[in-house]
Amino acid sequence: MSAPRRGRPAGPTGPVIGRALRLLDAFDAQRRELTLSELARRADMPLSTAHRLMQELCAWGAVERDADGLYRIGLRLWELGSLAPRGPGLRETALPFLEDLSQITKENVQLAVREGTEVVFVERIAGSGAVPVLTRVGGRFALTATGVGLVLLAHAPAEVQEEVLGGPIDRYTAKTVTDPRQLRRMLADTRANGFSISDRQVTMDALSVGAPIRDRHGEVIAAVSLVVRHGSTTPHALARLVRTSAQAISRALSA
Repeated sequence: MSAPRRGRPAGPTGPVIGRALRLLDAFDAQRRELTLSELARRADMPLSTAHRLMQELCAWGAVERDADGLYRIGLRLWELGSLAPRGPGLRETALPFLEDLSQITKENVQLAVREGTEVVFVERIAGSGAVPVLTRVGGRFALTATGVGLVLLAHAPAEVQEEVLGGPIDRYTAKTVTDPRQLRRMLADTRANGFSISDRQVTMDALSVGAPIRDRHGEVIAAVSLVVRHGSTTPHALARLVRTSAQAISRALSA
């Protein structure tokens, strides 16, 4: 199952910037290359409008067009995205600690932040022989299902929690928790214990344990997690490692 996507502005018309963003939002992990017709259809706009805007986006470097006429995201967007402080800045500080955690455990290590009501994955290191995961760097996922998501939701503002728990809650497996009352208890446990547990909520073979990363003011700004094969160990055995890494990253960010 693919991760949830942000809503895009509705309608075939509107401000030029909004229409250009709809075209960029037409790309995703499953559709990295698109024809002009596909872009126009997915962005819900006339072909002529899509053609004009894609020419401008190509000229600026936001997209590229190959010899077969297929469009893909351009390097200029990657360069611009590298300036985001919650992305690469956080990643650069955290990476040595994530690599240490990966080398110690040989498991999947993930770093994520919250944007609105979704998780955005900033980094992921796949351990040798580790259980396959659905997440990818730059990908989004529901806050209610993953180890990092539960941490970020537990420390999110009350209005964000109410929006997430009051809306449709995605189900990925038979073990996915979709009952708001049970999720509230899990979030309370996460805050009290200092770590989260996501047991087979995303795939039936994976267990994830997450911990919060804080800034110098003590605010939770990100989360780190270990994702292991279900049954290979206990959550509490992972919690100490994950919390130690999260605390080390927090200290480095505050230095």
